Amino acid sequence: MKPATIIGLLLIVLGIVGFVVGGVSFTQIKKDAQIGPVEINHQSTTTYPISPVLSGLALVGGIVLVVVGVRRGA
Repeated sequence: MKPATIIGLLLIVLGIVGFVVGGVSFTQIKKDAQIGPVEINHQSTTTYPISPVLSGLALVGGIVLVVVGVRRGA
């Protein structure tokens, strides 16, 4: 397989995952205070959205790279 085809397939997979998932969330537990055996914690969630436009561009770019890789290989 040509490198363009491999990169194209990876971009197609990333584009589809971007549409399906829609974003990545991280949950962190932070310690606010500790007084003896008592701990006060809080949980915060940070979400990083994945733009549908970016997912679409990755998908289209991947398709173009696969087509170019197949045509040059032929």
